[in-house]
Amino acid sequence: MSYAHLDEYSRSLRRAHEAVGDGQDWPQSPRRLITASWRRSLEADIHPEKTSAPFVLDASRIEDLRQAHPLRPLLPLLIETLAGLADEIDHMMVVTDDNGRVLWREGGQAIIRRADQIGLADGHQWAEHNVGTNGIGTALAIRRPTHVYSEEHLMRVLHVWSCSAAPISDPDSGQVIGCVDVSGTARTLHPATVALVATTAKLAESQLALRMHERDERLRRRYEALRGRPGILLSSTGRVISGDPSGCLGERVHLGNQAQRMFLRDGSVALIEPFANGFLLRPSPSTTPPALTMAFLGASTPTATFGDREQPLSLRHAEILALLALHPHGLTAEQLSFLLYGDDGNPVTIRAEIHRLRAQFGNAIAAKPYRLICPVEADFLELRRHLAAGDPAALARAYSGPLLLRSESPEIRRERDEIEAQVRACLLRRGTPDDLWAYAQTCNGRDDYEVLERLAALPPT
Repeated sequence: MSYAHLDEYSRSLRRAHEAVGDGQDWPQSPRRLITASWRRSLEADIHPEKTSAPFVLDASRIEDLRQAHPLRPLLPLLIETLAGLADEIDHMMVVTDDNGRVLWREGGQAIIRRADQIGLADGHQWAEHNVGTNGIGTALAIRRPTHVYSEEHLMRVLHVWSCSAAPISDPDSGQVIGCVDVSGTARTLHPATVALVATTAKLAESQLALRMHERDERLRRRYEALRGRPGILLSSTGRVISGDPSGCLGERVHLGNQAQRMFLRDGSVALIEPFANGFLLRPSPSTTPPALTMAFLGASTPTATFGDREQPLSLRHAEILALLALHPHGLTAEQLSFLLYGDDGNPVTIRAEIHRLRAQFGNAIAAKPYRLICPVEADFLELRRHLAAGDPAALARAYSGPLLLRSESPEIRRERDEIEAQVRACLLRRGTPDDLWAYAQTCNGRDDYEVLERLAALPPT
């Protein structure tokens, strides 16, 4: 983009800022990426007149994070790769952690002094929810390289700055672990800088992958020296390294908060034991895994019992568990999202909820696809068995109300309506007066005119 085009774009951005300040509809001038970032920033209550990023880490905490951070050994590589810009433009390089907290920076004295004024310094946090739209925060938010130019920043104090940033992912864990950024004054940092920054991030990831493979090889040699090679070899993050020729575990095992045991697809329990810098997974078929029991019928709060621990569930978690119980072969995040939300679903939301559920129920939930891999008991599944057997007395005893009454999930509503219709039809056709009376005590039965009429017509006893 030429400087003339940048001037015109800057003027359109200024008009957009005026509209935001006046609460008007936004003009179409910002890029869609920037518009989406502005919306996230405003939802996080970022005020355009804010003047600095917050300081969140004192010196001792910064040093601890630096020493433990996986990018620390790669800092010379990052500096060397981006140092060539120093001879041409007044710029600085910044490296953050996955939360946008600045751990390292390099640059000339003049640009460093200007950066201090806005908190682009060690220990300050540049996530979008801290300072709004910016290269570091937006790159971390959308998980891809990003260039933010001048007035594209939501905060006005940043309009003299431009920045190009790229997230860096750890090939071992698959998680974003940090961000590399080049920042400078608006007129000196060309948008093409983002390509160099993205290449630098990829180079760092390649080095991380090389180090990971070296660690794997050292761990594999120790594993192969074991007599009989018992168990399956896992990395410290749960990545399968060796000992699973059938691939039944997939690429990764979710270790949970405590690496002690997990449930395999056949319902058996495997013990996870520390081994060198990784883990060994040893099947233990003689151990019976605990059952997951769900109580989702009626108007009361849905609960789940895992082993000997009962806990109430949020509606969303109960919906996910119900869908997994109804689809024993498993569902992808996309399928779960559609069944829960319809076309408006977001698989990212589902993955986050599954992560929280796995923290509660350990490895009872497997991935790729998501499925329950422990014995499952549920009141709505019991109803289905009684319906299949045509047993009205058992139905009347087991039916305490509709499935997840408050759920608006399209699939749950369909299942709820189908169960309700079948239970009602069975009891009206074959139920005794006692069966009908039990149904009349439920939230739907008490307003069912046909059921009440049938009971009223019975002779007094």
